[in-house]
Amino acid sequence: MRIGIIGAGQLGQMLGFAARDLNVECRFLDPSISPPARVCGDVVQRPFDDAKALAELAASCDVITYEFENVPVGALQGIDGTVPIYPPVDALRQAQDRLDEKRLFERLDIPLPAYRAIDTREDMIAAAEALGLPMVVKTRRLGYDGKGQFVVRTTADIDKAWGTLGREALIAEQWVPFDFEVSSIGVRNIDGDVRIYALSHNVHEGGILQSSRSPIDAPELAGKAAEYVRRMLDHLDYVGVLALELFVKGDNLLANEFAPRVHNSGHWTIEGAATSQFENHLRAIMNLPLGSTANRGHAGMINLIGEIPAAVRTLAAGHLHDYGKAPRPGRKLGHITVVTDTADDRDALLDLIHTNVT
Repeated sequence: MRIGIIGAGQLGQMLGFAARDLNVECRFLDPSISPPARVCGDVVQRPFDDAKALAELAASCDVITYEFENVPVGALQGIDGTVPIYPPVDALRQAQDRLDEKRLFERLDIPLPAYRAIDTREDMIAAAEALGLPMVVKTRRLGYDGKGQFVVRTTADIDKAWGTLGREALIAEQWVPFDFEVSSIGVRNIDGDVRIYALSHNVHEGGILQSSRSPIDAPELAGKAAEYVRRMLDHLDYVGVLALELFVKGDNLLANEFAPRVHNSGHWTIEGAATSQFENHLRAIMNLPLGSTANRGHAGMINLIGEIPAAVRTLAAGHLHDYGKAPRPGRKLGHITVVTDTADDRDALLDLIHTNVT
């Protein structure tokens, strides 16, 4: 069995490590010179939309998957049908456009903040009147880690937002003064079997995930989130791992976005769950029995962004994952995971690590 993976970044690397444990070969497609996943398998150094390279990858692999959601849908459609592609291309298409994504949530009765599509400056003015201020204006496509966003706090910000983002199709979202953010990660195989991981509490800084911890003591929220993920998996006839990010507001959950892939907020599963999200993704796309998603204890994860401080490498506690990437401001270079017997011990250990990271 050989799996073709489009993208050879850190998520591809972790998929590659999981594949080794399953005695499965991986082959990657990525234009980068020295991508992290090069240590896990052959990397075809070609653009993601290179039709010839994609055709060759499809011809040499038994199944194709991808590690990021900005893979050109049109390029994948060129090989769809010649080799199985999971998650399904249609799920990828809907995740790539925030308007399509929100309409999907509405169809599935998944609560979400109010929103308006924006094509003109007048649309933005109308959105401000309908949603109230502040509101968040985002590009409909290609935004991630806080990029492609503008918070409109006053009417004077409308022209600034339009000048900054107005060359793209946009969407305005109601400002949600949420209590905290969570993500629910589920996996479904070809036969339709589903497993859901414990809910994780996520903290972002500057739009980039800083830490995650799981489980959280909120069974009602976990139940709601799991039901929403199951609806999505079944509706999309999904195969693979899917992550749904949500805002917590009191006893309610509001969907923010979903990712049709393994997800940063699930890195804790490598050491903290009976079966990691990476192994279960591979099991799903190969239609193997899914592994248990039960927690091994109280798990946490801290991202290492911009640099990996020397002090982190000498910590006695935690598991360091170094992606082998060159330092750069805002770049995810690695992460540290911890697993403890109690939530208090986990949180104290994460706080200790955080002081060595910042």
